[in-house]
Amino acid sequence: MARGVCRGKILFIKDLVTYESANPAQLQQEFEAAVEDYLETCELLKREAAKPFRGQFNVRIPPGLHRAAALRAAEDGVALNDVVVKALDAFLCISSEINNHVHVTVSDSEQQFGTFTSAASEKPIWKGISVH
Repeated sequence: MARGVCRGKILFIKDLVTYESANPAQLQQEFEAAVEDYLETCELLKREAAKPFRGQFNVRIPPGLHRAAALRAAEDGVALNDVVVKALDAFLCISSEINNHVHVTVSDSEQQFGTFTSAASEKPIWKGISVH
């Protein structure tokens, strides 16, 4: 802002590639020129240009969740990949925070045995105790 220029850099690669322009309208053009320059430099140095993302990654999930996602895909008539994309999109784009805390006090008429607390993001610490 102090210099009165628009600038940017390519993220998620190990090399530093920056670009700038005097106004926002030229920024795309400068970005494309910076990418071309980067590719030419890599070619001159005889090394492979870094690519930010391929659009593929492996995910390890519990078998039950895998089954539930596959069933949802079948119910919706879509590919399992579509279910995963929608789930990630919902997780990343919905701006809401849920703070659920559960407090359970276990006692009988004569003595208190203890209070257990669990947050929604944690496994319950009273697992195995029946709460009625």
